[in-house]
Amino acid sequence: MPYTADEARRTVLHSLSGACEQIGAALAAAGEAHELLDENLAERLEAELFMPLQRAYGQARRLHADFAAQSGLEATEFEQGGRGAPSHGAKGFLQEAIDAAARAEATLAELQDSMLPVEVGDAQLRDGIAAVRTLLGEIRPHGREILRSIGR
Repeated sequence: MPYTADEARRTVLHSLSGACEQIGAALAAAGEAHELLDENLAERLEAELFMPLQRAYGQARRLHADFAAQSGLEATEFEQGGRGAPSHGAKGFLQEAIDAAARAEATLAELQDSMLPVEVGDAQLRDGIAAVRTLLGEIRPHGREILRSIGR
């Protein structure tokens, strides 16, 4: 189905927005888990999940804003997710963070596979998506290791 360059740019921006929202949700859930862990696990979570998620979130938001500006489109204002239910516990929050990061990574992978970043002709966009995916790709294995350590 044919589409215009403007439609392609809007689709790219929408995908970037969705990824930013999921990374923000992952960051909020990781923050909630951090508050419930002992000092050693909390430090590990901060180093292996929270900091990479913060970098991914910052890079994704910047990528979104820059692409919106270059395309003449309106950027989305993002709000980081709020507090979850305390009954989730550290494991529940950590699993939420892992799942949200995986959804963000899948959104960006789908965007890359669509070839729209190539079609809109933006090398900076393609490089930025790859960089954010690299950061997100480390969340699942590190998160699962931390999950296994909870309650030991």
